[in-house]
Amino acid sequence: MLKELNQVMEYIEDHLADDLSLELISEYAGVSDYHFRKVFFYLSGLTLSEYVKNRRLSEATLDLLHGEKVTDVALKYGYQSLDGFTRAYKKWSGYLPSEAIKHGLGKSFPKLSFAISVKGGVNMEFRIEEKPAFNLAGVSKRVPMQFEGINNEIVKLAESITEEQRKEMRSLQNIEPYEIINASYEADAKFMKEEGYLTHLIGVLTTEDEISPLLEKVPVPSYTWAVFPNEGPFPTTLQNTMANIYAQWLPSSNYEVIDAPSFSFTKMDPEQSGHAYSEVWVPVRRR
Repeated sequence: MLKELNQVMEYIEDHLADDLSLELISEYAGVSDYHFRKVFFYLSGLTLSEYVKNRRLSEATLDLLHGEKVTDVALKYGYQSLDGFTRAYKKWSGYLPSEAIKHGLGKSFPKLSFAISVKGGVNMEFRIEEKPAFNLAGVSKRVPMQFEGINNEIVKLAESITEEQRKEMRSLQNIEPYEIINASYEADAKFMKEEGYLTHLIGVLTTEDEISPLLEKVPVPSYTWAVFPNEGPFPTTLQNTMANIYAQWLPSSNYEVIDAPSFSFTKMDPEQSGHAYSEVWVPVRRR
């Protein structure tokens, strides 16, 4: 995957002044758009669209300093109007394009390249499982994205579950893992920046089709799953595991993630406060 990422960086460089579709970029990488965007974000800390915008504005700076007209530069990098380019450029650099020309001001954003960094290796235990189609049955809510710490909206969702709903969940539970799971899906396009919302469901896995009206049913097709056990302080260890799946395991594996619900479960250690065993289940397919 690292080789493909670096090839994509070169592709972007060659097409900065073209109509650069983000879908075409993912297609060039040879993986799904969903997979590429997730891996790119966790490795770079930027969304793909942010990276392309930053590179274009960086190259625009060089063009301005080389004497090109502001209007020509704006059109070259895909801006429909001079005002639109001026606003974007000032927001990015802190000064107007005309000021860059007049005072010889410059700001750069270099091309990214990806390499394996070996520093106190992180062991990632995982297993691959084939699972038939099943339903998620539980209660759900649109919640804000949050990569670190306790998500209070998820806490409120958990607190809202009635005893009758819990009883229905337990009666439906008939497929591994036999645990109350936390599933997430249907994320907004801005979720990579920890903005926007996704749907969070607390419930169980079941092969039953008749689900109580007290619960929601989310069908999940038959997939291959990469399962990542982890143990340590909660929720830090679980959240670090999720980040490492996308930043370390997926780029070096032969799998790509599927745009489908992923889920996890957590079992708190009764003898050690704040310590838990968790598993993260991610739907994948071979590349």
